[in-house]
Amino acid sequence: MPFLLPLKSKLAINENDVNNIILSYLIHNCYKESSESFISCTGMKQPADHLENMEKRKRIFHHALEGNVLKAIELTGQLAQDILENNNDLLFDLLSLHFVDLVCSKKWTEALEFAQTKLSPYSVKEQKYMDKIEGFMSLLAYENPVECPMFHLIGLDYRQQVVDSLNQTILGWGASTIFLEGFS
Repeated sequence: MPFLLPLKSKLAINENDVNNIILSYLIHNCYKESSESFISCTGMKQPADHLENMEKRKRIFHHALEGNVLKAIELTGQLAQDILENNNDLLFDLLSLHFVDLVCSKKWTEALEFAQTKLSPYSVKEQKYMDKIEGFMSLLAYENPVECPMFHLIGLDYRQQVVDSLNQTILGWGASTIFLEGFS
């Protein structure tokens, strides 16, 4: 039986904590106008550089979602050069999205060359990358990649998962230097 609080519980909820959670959600999801309005209505202190960095993150993940992953990687490097260098899993996932875009565009030769130059070096690092590469390469065996057993790799859910991970990583990188400065 789940634990239930009595309706008349005297649980104290700090309004500032609730406001910080709401603002954090708005910033995380790049709701610029909503976060500005919320800050104005609550009288909260605006986090340092949050609007500028929010716009940068928004551009990055829009590029990744819309199939311009290499531009997203470039912009991420401009924002914080070491983010992707220190996160092999995320960089591999982003590069794999570009591979998927090439396959879906039926640029078979370019996709194969990209896999050889950008993805295959990861297979030497760890077996998990080799397993992932094999899954991605199986997309090339089908003229219509949707018919491939690994078709989930070309779906929006996989892309959204990778982009969410990128957004989380950028937020985590900037949490101590960018976003949390304004919370008090």
